[in-house]
Amino acid sequence: MASFNLSEQLALLQDEPYELDSGGELDVPALDQAEVSAALEGAVESIAQDSNNVTDQRTFDVFRSLLKHAEHLTGPLLSKLLDSLNSGLAAEIDASTADLDSGDAALYASHRAPLEMYAFLLQWFVAVAERASKAGEGANGAGAAAGGKGKRGIKKTPAAGSRKNKETWAWAESIAPTLAVMSKALRLRTERIWTTTVEKDAFITCITKPAYQIAESETYMKANDVRLGIYKIVCLSVKHHGHAFGAQTSIMQNLQYYEHLSEPMAELLTILAKEFDYTQLTEDVLRDVSERHFNAQDIKAPRSFARFIVRLAELSPRIVLKQIVLLQQHLDSEAYTMRNAMIETLGLLIRELATVDDLEGENENHKAQVEGFFELLMDRFLDNNSYVRSKVISVFSKLVELPTKFPKQRAQLIKNAVRHLEDKSSSVRKNAIALVTKLVLTHPYGMLHGGRLNLTEWEERLAKVAKELEAIEPRLDEGDNLPVDEEEAENENVKKERGAEEEGEGDDDDADSVLDGDDSDRDSVSDGGSPRRRRVSAPRARGSNAAAAKPRKSRKSEAVDLAAGQLDADRLTKLRLTKKYYTDAIAFIRQIEAAVHVLADLLVSTNKSEALEAIEFFRVAHEYGVESSEIGIRKMLHLIWTKDNAIVEDGKEVKGIRSRLIDTYKALYFDPLPDPDMTAQQQVNRIAKNMIELTFNATLAELTSLEQLMSTIMSADGIHHDVINKLWQVYSVHKDIPKAQRRGAIIILGMLAIPKSEIINERRDLLLKIGLGPLGKADLGLARYTCIALQRLSGSVKKVKGSLADTSIRLPMSEPLFRRLQEAIETPTDSKAWFGMAEQAINTIYLLGEQPDLLCDEMIKNMTAKAFATVEPADTPAAAPSPEGEESSAPAEDDGEPPVTQNSQSSAREDSLTPAADPVWGNAFRLSQLIFTVGHVAIRHIVHLELVEREYKRRKAEADKEKAAAGGKAAKTEELDQVAGNAEDDIGDGMAAVRERELLYGPDSLLAVYGPMTAHICTNPKQFPFPMLRTAATLSLSKFMCVSSRFCEEHLLLLFKMLETAKDPTIRSNIVIALGDIAVCFSNIIDENSDRLYAGLADKDLLVKKNTLMVLTHLILNGMIKVKGQLGEMAKCLEDEETRISDLAKLFFTELSTKDNAVYNNLPDIISHLSVGKHAVDEEVFKSTMKFIFTFIEKEKQAENIVEKLCQRFRLATDERQWRDVAFCLSLLPFKSERSMKKLIEGLPFYQDKLHEDTVFKRFSEILVKARSNKASKSEADLKEFESILENAKTQGEEDKELATRAEKSKTRASARQAAKGTRRTRRKAAPPSDDEEDDE
Repeated sequence: MASFNLSEQLALLQDEPYELDSGGELDVPALDQAEVSAALEGAVESIAQDSNNVTDQRTFDVFRSLLKHAEHLTGPLLSKLLDSLNSGLAAEIDASTADLDSGDAALYASHRAPLEMYAFLLQWFVAVAERASKAGEGANGAGAAAGGKGKRGIKKTPAAGSRKNKETWAWAESIAPTLAVMSKALRLRTERIWTTTVEKDAFITCITKPAYQIAESETYMKANDVRLGIYKIVCLSVKHHGHAFGAQTSIMQNLQYYEHLSEPMAELLTILAKEFDYTQLTEDVLRDVSERHFNAQDIKAPRSFARFIVRLAELSPRIVLKQIVLLQQHLDSEAYTMRNAMIETLGLLIRELATVDDLEGENENHKAQVEGFFELLMDRFLDNNSYVRSKVISVFSKLVELPTKFPKQRAQLIKNAVRHLEDKSSSVRKNAIALVTKLVLTHPYGMLHGGRLNLTEWEERLAKVAKELEAIEPRLDEGDNLPVDEEEAENENVKKERGAEEEGEGDDDDADSVLDGDDSDRDSVSDGGSPRRRRVSAPRARGSNAAAAKPRKSRKSEAVDLAAGQLDADRLTKLRLTKKYYTDAIAFIRQIEAAVHVLADLLVSTNKSEALEAIEFFRVAHEYGVESSEIGIRKMLHLIWTKDNAIVEDGKEVKGIRSRLIDTYKALYFDPLPDPDMTAQQQVNRIAKNMIELTFNATLAELTSLEQLMSTIMSADGIHHDVINKLWQVYSVHKDIPKAQRRGAIIILGMLAIPKSEIINERRDLLLKIGLGPLGKADLGLARYTCIALQRLSGSVKKVKGSLADTSIRLPMSEPLFRRLQEAIETPTDSKAWFGMAEQAINTIYLLGEQPDLLCDEMIKNMTAKAFATVEPADTPAAAPSPEGEESSAPAEDDGEPPVTQNSQSSAREDSLTPAADPVWGNAFRLSQLIFTVGHVAIRHIVHLELVEREYKRRKAEADKEKAAAGGKAAKTEELDQVAGNAEDDIGDGMAAVRERELLYGPDSLLAVYGPMTAHICTNPKQFPFPMLRTAATLSLSKFMCVSSRFCEEHLLLLFKMLETAKDPTIRSNIVIALGDIAVCFSNIIDENSDRLYAGLADKDLLVKKNTLMVLTHLILNGMIKVKGQLGEMAKCLEDEETRISDLAKLFFTELSTKDNAVYNNLPDIISHLSVGKHAVDEEVFKSTMKFIFTFIEKEKQAENIVEKLCQRFRLATDERQWRDVAFCLSLLPFKSERSMKKLIEGLPFYQDKLHEDTVFKRFSEILVKARSNKASKSEADLKEFESILENAKTQGEEDKELATRAEKSKTRASARQAAKGTRRTRRKAAPPSDDEEDDE
């Protein structure tokens, strides 16, 4: 055939359609399959006979014709065509290689045309296959998959009118063999075959272009053999055929347009550098990357380049290190992804430099580089993008795990990490918590004492070392044995210690560990020790020569003195280094301690990832002995109430907060330790001890959460039976153990019995013997928790709403249990702990007894007889203080006041009672007990009546079902349902009548006697001044008011009066809570007096204010009271100094915003309440409060209406403060719609005369800026016109104000002149006549 020009053919191939220049083109569309197959078979046979036959014009035309009309070929034909080309090229390569070895130039030059033709055909084939692949993906929704088992291939779908081809051909499976043949062609010595560079480059491009084209498919690049084949082709072409520039251009284009090639390109350059020893291309690409500039709007390209840099730094950090100076400019790139990539790259370079072991000189250079990289990373802590801050923290989290500890950088790192615990971004806070945790786990202070971070222990060690230093330093200062410079001493002694370590002769292991523990000290000593030692050693050598002339005895004594001095110097050096080691450790621990309170707050974060990281930190901190970790351990206990939803982090599903909390507590307290030296009994003792200690000094909230935790673990059989037996053993031991231990044991047993009541039921007699026996009488706290444990006997099945079934267990009143409870209540005592015990004892009676009212009647009568038994004042003995009054009570009890004595009661009575002819004396504390008991019995009896009502209804329902079953007719069933419904109503009405009229007003009711008595005590504080009596009376009065609406109406004003006048904050707090309970029972009565309920929000006592806020939150959100303009008082709490109050207020308004328009409807009242009148707050407080409340105005319609209302408010505002407040509220609105701006402009007459006030005008200017940014007006001219009107109104207002000021000043001056004239006239009239006037007369 005529000479083949590869460059020309490639150019023609770019034109569509390609025309065969020989005129031998086959009309493939017109041929049938047999004819096409025969033509291909002939060409294949020709190639099989001799690979050089491709130069035959007919054969070459057949291949070109088939490739031109490839869409008409079946899969087998395409496969056969490709196999023929691959085998022909492979054979030609082998023949070329053999001829090249022969050295005959004419012989191997003859292979040029066949090689170019094969390369041309293969490139064309790859282009056709890729085009068909993409067409197949578009038509069928399924593309070519990477080679391997189960991978799908290309499905050929010819155009309409052509033959239907339903056969498939897996092009993806043929890619790897094709690439292998191409890479084989690149092993030829092309410089001998192609004499010019242009011709050679055309051939190389023909080989590499298909590789780049295949790489554009993300699917193909997932196959390892395809990926490696492409790498091999590019590497060979770069290394041996001068393709570096072309590869560089292609790599940069791939990074720009194909995001999936970012990491493969890094892998390609790494292979080129490591396996082919060619790094120049990598360096050139990095230089090109360093010159690229990305803006903040770029998304795809920066992400691709960022991944490329990071992957390359992972694989070839040394090459990246050479170009890092140029790449550093991307730390200031506008695209945050590039900044992230550089941060991660710097971290990888630090890891590389920190883990190598080079020569000393290079190591110094590496240290300087590492310090520089650390400084760059530290600067990124202040980046304005949260993703960058988060990335730098995650990079540091990896760096702190390196064997090298970087002590100098760690000090700054812990400071930055603690600071970013309060970052505004949740992702930054989460990573900061993880970093602090990693810093604790990898701290470098564990070489001497095991790694615990207990501050007290470290301070004691430091004090001990400081004391030793004070003792040794004066003694050394007196002698001449020390070198002149302190550093010389340290350096020389450290050298000696190192020598001793190498020889194994060191005696002081602790001191040696100190040296190993502080890298910065060790490095500084080793760096400066050698030259200093040389300077000092020369004089000593000369001195030793001079000393040789002295007598031997003198030389011996001097040598002994010198050795002793040297030993002291060694010890001094070790002590100084130890002191510095301890000082650094204490500084680190204090920073961790300072972060604990912030981390404790993050436990309740709304972001679950933060809460999980905080839980992990406190687990680690507790294991390392951080003292304040107990704060977080106790606070995280409340997370047991959260919903346990699993979350996804980094593509992995992790446990929810509740599950993580349970796992943490089990790991810390309830799981056996992996210590082979501990026996099974020791493990049981440890677990039981941990459980008991969890109850020490616990608040009521902590005990409630602990109860939920323990019951949850127990329901999953998470507590071993031996541990339960050990708890019973602690509870029942007859030894004199601390009260808190015995209490803790029964508290935990009561918690474990919630899901499994048999734990208590099996040891019921033991509870009566211990908790309600002599030990319980001596420790009322123990008796109280014993009563709570006994309540578990009734079971823990929750009642289903609307269900009449009652699965609780009831015991006959003849059980010894009830007599023991009665004795516990009636036993004389003067301890405040009695009230908590009595409350739980009454609860137990009503929960377990079949007829609890009978026992309570008897008990109340006995207590009444004792309380009103008259005693003579002189015969009243002084009661000894009870032990409960002196010792701190059990958890959640209040024993703050001392026990009450009869003497104190008598003196109180003598001061309060009016003189009488025959005074009657009684015991005030017993009366308090009686009043408390009857009040609690009343409230429990209501609950009992509800249970009785439910039982009546259940029996009635069962009887009706039996009748219906006996009748068997539907009509009768309907009639029976109607009758049953009426009967249930009758039962309910009957019970309501008993509650309303019988309990407190019935002639035969025992409680009816004590209602008036309680009210009388509350009404006469001077007559009954005993604090405990007044507190008990207030509680009982509140409980009586929950029984009957009639009693409530009669005494409600008394309760409000006590709320206003009571001096004891406990009483006020109890009243507030009681009012909430009364509102639940009788909402109409409280709703009429709801204004007085808000008074508690202004109370000076924190507890009263908090309880008031919580009660109001509950009542308002549940719709039990109506809001009548009092939300302003709730809004005041948003800026309360106490964070608990402000947090509760924010929670209230957040929940209120979920109600329909609740915040919007009350907003005008809130503004009026806080801005004007006696309730007004400071202007700054007003601003911050409104800024929070206006965040709930989200609907545009609401915003428009508020604009109109606020503009009208200007009309009645006379004070400048009101102008500023209203203008500020207007500026908080979004102004997103044109209607909002229209209403603002329409309201201009109302506020234009106020615009001369600078702040008001400033607010309207802010509104204009916001309207422009939100495009609130279609026409910019309207906004400009409105702006000019505002400015004119401001100017006019300033002129009017100035004119009014001048007029006022003129009026003032005129008044002053008039007053002066009047004064002169008065003086003239009052002046005496002159002498001349007298003579004239």
